Amino acid sequence: MVDGNRAGQNSADVASGMDVLTRRRNQPAPPHVIFEALTNPEQDPIRPWLFLEDGERVPLVVASDPPGLLVWSSLWPERPDIRIRFELPFDESGQGTDLRWTLEMDEPVPDAVELRRLRQRINRLINGNLRDTFDQ
Repeated sequence: MVDGNRAGQNSADVASGMDVLTRRRNQPAPPHVIFEALTNPEQDPIRPWLFLEDGERVPLVVASDPPGLLVWSSLWPERPDIRIRFELPFDESGQGTDLRWTLEMDEPVPDAVELRRLRQRINRLINGNLRDTFDQ
């Protein structure tokens, strides 16, 4: 997703809001593979994982520092201030990735019910769908 996505920018070039949510989970693939999947989520038609719901859009890469850091634009057009930052260090085994995603946003921060919905949605996409493609 290089065209029009400013993928070459590093994270310091992108204004960031507050870190609102963060989760870490191991992924079986190494960081460079996870980085590629996040950078080009629609690239592999055999192992699709970015299944969007109504009201969502394909995120753009707004910053990256391959293969360890990637920042997506918002999945939700009604909240364009939201960004999802992915940190992709190797896990202890040196084979997989200890992927951490962090939801950043400007104020106003949604209520607890909406934050739970956003957390569950990102978890489904990243720690569910994406992770499952590597377990196939």
